[in-house]
Amino acid sequence: MSVWRSWFPGFVVAIVLMTMVAADASHLKENARKHRVVYQLDDAGLDKAKFVLGNIRNHVAGVGGWQNVESLELVVFGPALKSFVQMEPALLQMLDALQLQGMTFGACGNTMKNFSITAEQLPPKSLILPQGGVVRIMELQEQGYIYMRP
Repeated sequence: MSVWRSWFPGFVVAIVLMTMVAADASHLKENARKHRVVYQLDDAGLDKAKFVLGNIRNHVAGVGGWQNVESLELVVFGPALKSFVQMEPALLQMLDALQLQGMTFGACGNTMKNFSITAEQLPPKSLILPQGGVVRIMELQEQGYIYMRP
């Protein structure tokens, strides 16, 4: 009985750790459901915009790459949209790379009106959201998208 008591706790810990590792890698399984994700950005500032784009890049890498992402959309509204008008080269490069890989950049139509931003001032391939950014997020959540607000 003393042998059982000495190795049993280690055995339980090993089983728990193996289960956690298997759970962590579940998004990499071939038959795993592809991810549908919507990110919200409404905080002003170039640093915040870069942070969120970096988060998206890390998110995609963390789930094993774009082959495991069905759809990913960044919805930008409020003061944050100003960061994407006349962008600095580093931000434009980050955004372009993510868009080329499959990310959709959504710009709130209400914010555009409130800040007098035209479609021509936005990055190429922007999706203008006439219904508004918050409505777009709601629509995507109703479709089963995971909501992220870093």
